[in-house]
Amino acid sequence: MRVGIVGCGGMGNVHASKYAQMAGVETVAFDVDPDRSRAFADRHGAQTAATLDDLFARCSAIDVCLPTDLHHGAALAALQAGKPTLVEKPLCPTLDECRSLMAAARASGALLVPAHVVRWFPEHRAAHDRIEAGAIGRPASVRLRRGGKAPTGTGGWFQDFARSGGVLLDLAVHDFDWLNWTLGRPLTVVSRSVRQGSQIAGAEFVGDYALTTVSYEGGCVAHVESTWLDPSGFRTTIDAAGSEGLIELDSRDNPTLRIHTDGGTRTENTYAPTDDPYYRQLQAFVEAVDSGQPPVTAEEGAWAVAVSLAALESARNDGAPTPVEAP
Repeated sequence: MRVGIVGCGGMGNVHASKYAQMAGVETVAFDVDPDRSRAFADRHGAQTAATLDDLFARCSAIDVCLPTDLHHGAALAALQAGKPTLVEKPLCPTLDECRSLMAAARASGALLVPAHVVRWFPEHRAAHDRIEAGAIGRPASVRLRRGGKAPTGTGGWFQDFARSGGVLLDLAVHDFDWLNWTLGRPLTVVSRSVRQGSQIAGAEFVGDYALTTVSYEGGCVAHVESTWLDPSGFRTTIDAAGSEGLIELDSRDNPTLRIHTDGGTRTENTYAPTDDPYYRQLQAFVEAVDSGQPPVTAEEGAWAVAVSLAALESARNDGAPTPVEAP
């Protein structure tokens, strides 16, 4: 299988490194910067494409690793070309764009998969499986925490709220997807967000830190803390309480290599290559291209976006309760 990677930045490099470990999978790269495409190809043993049309003609599947505001255009073109398409999270920055991609996928019959990698982290999958199996009884309250230092990205796009959506769309969407997957349909969101740290010119509203409460149809209430203001390094936590028990997770309690230098603290996981969550996610996509069964549906990706957008709306309105719009 030949997978075309659109975008040779941070996530493009992560994805290419995982495809390179898969027998029978080749990659072709396209980026608007030809020099970056060539360097990327040299690094990962990939080929390069001169245009998107060239990429589509040479590949059997497409992996979109662009900044969030560019997801729709590239993914729409891939779907209209009939190519199974993986799109980095969040699927799109608006529900209208999510709906547009889902409609294009239905029209062409091409697979559309949002890349929600948290589902492949073994601790998060185990917590989901235990809750779904009734290990804690009826879920009553779930508290999640995710964050670390503020990312930048090529050209600083993460720090441009108009492009990334800040912590609530770029970061918290991971937790909103996990919650939807685990608890069911989200109903109402209350969120407060404060702007600290990076200064983003021209942004009407942005938060580097947010606290969000999501009410679910089954009665469970979820609390999500999202931060780009933690210089001590990346961390995730889960506290899930139910009628019969409690599940706890703190990523800093897991076996991890911590490397401390003058430049800061860096952590490295100890997964075997084939146990790496990104490898497992991309392997599931490759298998889905053949089977036609998506590991995560486009609708699920759109629901995660819907919760993020409701949180942003609530935060803009001083924490006013905001219903989650169905995709």
